[in-house]
Order: sequence, then structure tokens, then C-alpha cells
Amino acid sequence: MAPAIDLSIVPDIVRRRIAHRPSLLKIIDNIGWLFLDKVLRMGVGLLVGVWIARYLGPEQFGLLSYTTAFVGLFGAVAGLGLQGIVVRDIVREPAGRGVTIGTTAALQFAGGTLAYGLILLVIFWLRPEDRLAQTLVAILGSMMLFKVSEAAAYWFESQVLSKYTVMVQNATFLAFAVVKVVLILLDAPLVLFAWAVMGEALVGAALLLWVFGLYGFPLVELRASASRARAMLEASWPLLLSGVAITVYMKVDQIMLGQMIGDTEVGVYSAATRVSEVWYFVPMAVMASVLPAILESRMANEAQYYRRLQSLFDIMVWLSVCVAVPMTFLSTAVVTLLFGSDYAAAGEVLAVHIWAAIFVFLGVASSNWYLAENRQVLSLQRAVLGMLANIALNLFLIPSYGALGAAWATVLSYATAAFFADLLQRETRRIFAMKVASFNIVGVTARMTRSRW
Repeated sequence: MAPAIDLSIVPDIVRRRIAHRPSLLKIIDNIGWLFLDKVLRMGVGLLVGVWIARYLGPEQFGLLSYTTAFVGLFGAVAGLGLQGIVVRDIVREPAGRGVTIGTTAALQFAGGTLAYGLILLVIFWLRPEDRLAQTLVAILGSMMLFKVSEAAAYWFESQVLSKYTVMVQNATFLAFAVVKVVLILLDAPLVLFAWAVMGEALVGAALLLWVFGLYGFPLVELRASASRARAMLEASWPLLLSGVAITVYMKVDQIMLGQMIGDTEVGVYSAATRVSEVWYFVPMAVMASVLPAILESRMANEAQYYRRLQSLFDIMVWLSVCVAVPMTFLSTAVVTLLFGSDYAAAGEVLAVHIWAAIFVFLGVASSNWYLAENRQVLSLQRAVLGMLANIALNLFLIPSYGALGAAWATVLSYATAAFFADLLQRETRRIFAMKVASFNIVGVTARMTRSRW
């Protein structure tokens, strides 16, 4: 399939460099679709999310954020760490796509069912008297059962054809954004917003499977294999545990705030993180598009492989810095403008939390190396270290500083997991040196000038 980029709108100097490089064109096209998806979600999602936050107020918005984060803790269990493994295996063995995708779908359904059971057990243990929280978690947790559709998304990612996933997700997202606005106008209770979130996931999953049937490959090729499932789980279990650890240290701050301080504090903190984390789509979109090329270069040319990794680190660092610096100075004004004076305390939280972006961007980029080198256990160790650091820091900082303490705990634990942990392991010290080099703007400029992807 020819790239969909219209080169006539590209400056001459750039067009000359990329016109005869189809693999780069395909990557850029894929990134464009993913950015379109996330920018739309960032704009419309932030607008609707802000409206919901204003409508519900800090306490109810805090409870909705708490239950959403709680359910999110179990998302890694449902995913079973399969995403990178599936993409890698399809790139390496295209002929086995039917077994790979069919087995993935079966495993995802089993993982989603297990995750939903765990969700219900834990929420009844944590909040035995809070019927509203239990109801919200039961509704939102049912989304784990729809994880089976992610097998289709992995296929499109492996083919660098994320536009199909984007189309489905955006159509569903926009439709349910309208539903949420209608709920606000109708003065709907909190529980209906949870139903809307669940409905969006259900419809999105059904549409993605339908689109896969149209633009993927014949469904008759799909079949599950017990031996293939064992092989995939043997390869993915470190990624599963790593995903659990990562999810915990990305979500546990809101859970601990809710348990130790209260839902109102979660609401204030969530207002800040809504603005801070809206940028996290950038590294995910870039990685989803460049991963196949990095995996291919690993097998063909080691020098090119490390050049591509270094370029990726350079881009990630300076994209995140360009976001963090202005947001530090504008945080209070941005939060007050968006969420209103009830959330003014979120300004100082945002000014701190936004700096976690540097380490999030670097962590996503370096995950390419762990996957390409088949060093999932090292990735797991790094994630567990970050999780333990985050829990310990939250226990120490939240009682005295509340949401601001949780923000500092997030930044420090992300730095531990995505940056300093690489220094501790002999196998990753080269990656640590590459990350350090990415902070040198002079070196970055020189590399970008002579770089050829």
C-alpha cells in the first residue's frame, strides 16, 4: 500500500530527504494517524473532562477518578504483557499470523475475566461499606472483558496501519463525548457517567473487531493453539509483571490519596494529572510507529539499530522538556482557567507533576531496547524498583503534603525506574549513557544534522 502522505505540502529540504525512503514515509504516516487520534482526544477529551469535573465537583470527581484508577490497576493483568510479544512475533514470522492473533484473542479474554474477578474482590475488601464506590468499580471493571479486541489492534500496529484503530477509536470517542455532554445537561447522577465510559469501551471493541474482519486478514485463518499460548506466556510473563508494576506506580498515588486523605484530595490531584498526562500520548504514538523498524534494524545492522535508539532518546527528552518548562510557570493559570477556582490547589501539583514527563518519555523509548534484546526480566526489575519507590515515597509524603507529596513521589519514582535504574545494571549502562547524552543539546543538534533514520 502506498503511503498516504501528500509530499506536496512538505518543505523542499525535507521532501528531498524522505521521498525515496518508503519505510520512513510509512512510519511518518502512521505517526500522523496516531497523533491525529491523540490530539483529537486531547482537545475534545480535555474539554469534556473539564466540564465533567466542574459539574461533579472535587469530591465526586475524585471518587470517579479513584475508581477509574483502581480499575486501571488491573489492566496489565488483563493484557498479560502480550502487546510487544505479538507485534514482534508477527514481524518475525508473518506466516504464523492466524495462530498468533487467534491465540492472543483467547489469552486476552482469559486475562480479562481473571482481572474482573480480582477487581471485585479487592474493592469489597478495601471499601466494604462504600456501596457507590463498589457500584462504580463493578461497572468500570467490566471493561476488562473487552480486552479480546486488542488482538486486532496489535495486528494493525505490526503492519504500521494504526489508521484503522484510530478511525474506530475516534468515532466511538466522539459519539460518547456527546453522550457525556447530554448527561451533564440532564443533571445525571455520577453512576451514569460510569455507564457511559463502559459503553464506549464495549462499542469500541465491537467496531475494532468488525474493522479487523474487513481490513485485516480472513477470519478463517484464526485459530488458538495451546502450545503457542504457552510459548507466548513464557515470553510475556516478565512483561506482564513489569506491566503490573508500572501500572501500580502510575496509578497507586490516586488510590493511596483516596485511602489516606479522601476523595476530594484525589479530585484536586486528578485535575492536575489530567493536564500533565495528556501529553503522554506522544511517546506511545512514536513508539508504536518506529518499533517495527527498530526490530528490523536489530536483525540487520547493529550500528543503525543503536543510532535509531539514540535518535529516539534525543527526540523524547526534548519533546518532554518543551512541554514541562512552560507548563511549570503557567500551571495555576491553566488549572484555574480549565477547572475553576474549586481546583486552584491543583496548580502547584501540576507544576511538579509535569516533570515526570521526561522520565515517562524515556521509559517508553527504552522499552524498545528491552524488547528487541529479549531482556524482559531486566525491564521487570526496573519496573518493580519504581513501584517500590513510589509506594514508599507516597507513604512518606502524602500524610504531610497531600496531593503535592503524591506529585513529588511520582516524579522521583519515575526517575528511579526509567533513568537511574539503568545505571545499576551492567547490561543497561550503555542505555544509561545514551539517555544522559540526550540531555546535551549540542550533541543532540549535531546528531540530528547528520542523522539518517
